[in-house]
Parts: sequence; structure tokens; C-alpha cells
Amino acid sequence: MSTYPHLEQLIETMAILRGENGCEWDREQTHESLVKYLIEEAHELVDAIESGDRVEMREEIGDVLYQLLFHADIARMDPADPFDIDDVARVANEKMRRRHPHVFGDVSVDSVDEIKANWQKLKAEEKKDRSSVLDGVPSSLQGIARTKAVIERAARINQHPDVSSSASFDSEEQLGHELLALVKRAGELGLDSDRALREATKAFEKTVRETETGQAG
Repeated sequence: MSTYPHLEQLIETMAILRGENGCEWDREQTHESLVKYLIEEAHELVDAIESGDRVEMREEIGDVLYQLLFHADIARMDPADPFDIDDVARVANEKMRRRHPHVFGDVSVDSVDEIKANWQKLKAEEKKDRSSVLDGVPSSLQGIARTKAVIERAARINQHPDVSSSASFDSEEQLGHELLALVKRAGELGLDSDRALREATKAFEKTVRETETGQAG
């Protein structure tokens, strides 16, 4: 008997909806057409988590799960390279066990920092085809989230943006007010905050890649 009967029922529901006698709309969907829904559902889950609403959180986790099952079922029907949700779970399970040798192997660690370092080392070994530490930052990631990811990736090779700030803050609340003030001031000056950050981040990315190329040479 399954440990998760409702999960199996949801997988079956998806198969029925996308089956011959199911829903025409569901059958017509592709990976590409569903991207906007996946992003929307992920944002709704973030809202539920940050609000602390457990009922809403359970529902939104379900909506994100459903989107993942949707993509897996589309992949299952691919004529050239099919895979299903169990293949997805197998790959994820293998990766998690491989990335946690201190739990599933014989590696000893003394701190969370060592765990993170081991993770990055193992990830680098698995992604040997990547030529830059910035490879793998999603192209769809935008705004502050992208800038943060780029800064964190660059720090792995001791590269940091040559910037400074006179703003004073020691909490997220104060930081939020400072960011709000910057966006407000930018608007008053007729400047586009999003574009400004995007261009500054691109310039830093260019510097990092050029530095890597120079180091490789």
C-alpha cells in the first residue's frame, strides 16, 4: 500500500485530464505555455509563506506540485526523449544523496560552512562543461534576485563589485526603507531603477567573465 495515496491519485488525475477522454485544454499545453503559470504559482507560494498562513501555504504548495506534475506528464508523452515523474524523482534523489556525502557517505564535516563548501565542490565536478562561475544563473532571473545571485557566484572566485554605499542600516526593515527611498528618488529624477540595476549587474558580469578568461589564459 502506498505511503502517499493522495499523491498517486493526483498523478492519476493528471494522466486522466491529459488523456484521450480528458480535458482538451490540458492536452494542448506545452512546457513553454505553462511557464507563466509555474512562475505565478511560485510567487503565490512565497506570499503564503511570508504571510504565515498555513492553510494557504498547503494549497499553494499543492498548486506548485501540480505544475511540476503537469510538466512531468508532458515529458512522459514526448516521442523523442520521454521521462516521467518517477524518473524525475530518481534523478533528484540520486543528486541529493550524492551532494550529502556527510550523511550518505563517509565524509566528515565540522560545520555548515564545510557542508556548503563540499556542495559547491561536488556541483563543480558535475558541471565541468561550465566555463564561468556565472554559468547556471537563470536567464529569467531578474532584478535584485539576479544581482544577488551574480554577487554570490562571483564571490566564490573572490570577485566583488567595486561599489560602496553611505546608507546606514542593520535590519531588513531599515534596508527596505533605504531601497524604497532610492527607487523614489530615481523616479523623481526620471531614472529607471530596474534598468539601472540590470545594466550595472551586466557590467559586473562582464568584468567577472573577463577576469576568468584572463586567469585561464
